[in-house]
Amino acid sequence: MTYAAALAGLEGLVLVVGGIWMLVAGVTGHDGDRRTGVTGGITVLVLALLPLLAARGLLLRRGWSRGPAVITQIMALPVAYNLLRSDGVAIPAGIVLAAVAVTSLVLLVNPETTRALGIKGPGRGGESGQR
Repeated sequence: MTYAAALAGLEGLVLVVGGIWMLVAGVTGHDGDRRTGVTGGITVLVLALLPLLAARGLLLRRGWSRGPAVITQIMALPVAYNLLRSDGVAIPAGIVLAAVAVTSLVLLVNPETTRALGIKGPGRGGESGQR
């Protein structure tokens, strides 16, 4: 679970760096369209909150944190696919992102992680399902 939290935190930090880079490029006018750069940068910074909050929750062993962490990885897979289909320097980034997303998903659905987070499967919720 610690590894899953570290990977989610790393993804969040990369998004923060990317968001700041886009925001600075938008404000300075280096990307051509200021409004698009600023809006994109702010959007990426807001999206960075999801994996960062998930990482913190995983470290604190909060059951709610697995959902946002899984969602982050599912959202990363199409991004990795698009990077892999590009040419040039984006291909290695796509490989790394795909590897991180798949590794994180495997760690997050691991039975040890489920137990550590106190997540119970269907029909195991206690008295509400018993008759």
